[in-house]
Amino acid sequence: MNEQEIATQLNHRTVRRFSAKKLSPNTIDTLISVAQHTSTSHYLQSMSLIHITDQKTRKEISQISNQSYVNGNGELFIFLVDLYRANQIAVKNGHPKNYLGSMDKFLQGCADATLAVQNVVNAAESMNLGAVILGSIQNDAGQLIKLLKLPKLTFPILGLIVGIPSEKPTFKPRLPRNLMYFQNSYNLSDLKTSSLQDYDKVIHKYYETRNSNRRQETFSHLISKSAIEMPAKRKELFKVLKHQGFFPEAAVEPLNQ
Repeated sequence: MNEQEIATQLNHRTVRRFSAKKLSPNTIDTLISVAQHTSTSHYLQSMSLIHITDQKTRKEISQISNQSYVNGNGELFIFLVDLYRANQIAVKNGHPKNYLGSMDKFLQGCADATLAVQNVVNAAESMNLGAVILGSIQNDAGQLIKLLKLPKLTFPILGLIVGIPSEKPTFKPRLPRNLMYFQNSYNLSDLKTSSLQDYDKVIHKYYETRNSNRRQETFSHLISKSAIEMPAKRKELFKVLKHQGFFPEAAVEPLNQ
């Protein structure tokens, strides 16, 4: 066991501010190779990534994400669920009717792409780089699909910025283990005890004392807010996925263009 690698992962912090210094081509090549060598379901390799180097495109992605730092420093990558490539191969081999748009294959692609993102983060942090994973690209997935000219049977699942950190964020405390780790069966009985209240106090202190953007906050409030709020375009994600050719077995209203 490489203790330094374990320590790096346990010390993970999301970095949103990066130096203007560019990553070397060799470093970028290494990160791409790490993504390529990630574990893959059924060896389909149902993942692709797009390196965003055009500043105009990056600005538009920043607007979709509603995060100004997305248009800042660091290298921006968009990770795709990609069954289009597999479909092209299947059609070429005489199988135009197939299951590549099914929920099963989509979930396999989600796993491939998400694992690749985390592998790249781990590799970046092992090189003393910083990273931020962008779920915010889902704020208008339909617009992002148009912007990146994505074909059917592809979907942008996550963004990732990697760069040289220009900040050291405060470590964000995780859930107590008894609220997320169980043996043999699911058991959240401890949620009714003081465990959540104690964690709320920890999170309140974190937000009250962290390096930037201090505010009054608890984990319970964050979860409750997320439960009742959703950006308008995120409500259309299932329609967008259908428009991309996924889940042909499921009926849905047409996507507004």
